[in-house]
Amino acid sequence: MAALTEAASLGAFFAIAVGGPETGWRPADDAYAAGVQTLVEATALRHCTAEMRIAASITQLGHAARLWSPVLYCAVAYGIVLDLEELQQAESGPRLRLPAPQGHRAPDDGRLAQALYQAVVVRHLDRLAAGLRVKVAAGLLYGNAASALAEAARTILAARPELRGDLVRLTEEMLNTSRLAGTGRITSADLDFRRRSCCLYYRAPNGEKCEDCSLASKVNDQRIGESNWRKPH
Repeated sequence: MAALTEAASLGAFFAIAVGGPETGWRPADDAYAAGVQTLVEATALRHCTAEMRIAASITQLGHAARLWSPVLYCAVAYGIVLDLEELQQAESGPRLRLPAPQGHRAPDDGRLAQALYQAVVVRHLDRLAAGLRVKVAAGLLYGNAASALAEAARTILAARPELRGDLVRLTEEMLNTSRLAGTGRITSADLDFRRRSCCLYYRAPNGEKCEDCSLASKVNDQRIGESNWRKPH
């Protein structure tokens, strides 16, 4: 519980509710099976777009961020692989909840990256992708997953610079794991990232190219407040 409480102090994407009333939540698997359609439709309304694949991409990107952020923090700061088997999603929004805090010690055999990949991508993001009611390219979705991972790592690095060594090594290893491999590359010592795909946010009214987008002319070295890829969420 201490690990999750500390993670939540880094921002909304790092926060997972634990315990409390059961009402207002549903199993994440149910949301995936329904294509997270309620969230996709709400996202489309919020961004005034009729192009549902834009809304689906933005929704999936936000969910990936809410998964990777606490999972990565618990792994690098506490040596814990967070158990998301019983993960729930709010019925009225993207917030996440665990009935109880659960996890296990990170493996010491060099397989931590694979354990985190299984916990986040295989257990959750693959299922979300399979349930979407609108066709979105796999390369885009796993590019979103990589972008969310890299931004979570950047946020942790800014807050906990003493974790740099383990954090950088783990992030680089994760970005070379299975379907995340080839989605982009780290471009600086501070874990700036350039992806090979585009999340489509720029196609929404008032949207723009994110700082790590393959379509952007350059990566901005100066970031003020939350980075562009967070804006849709």
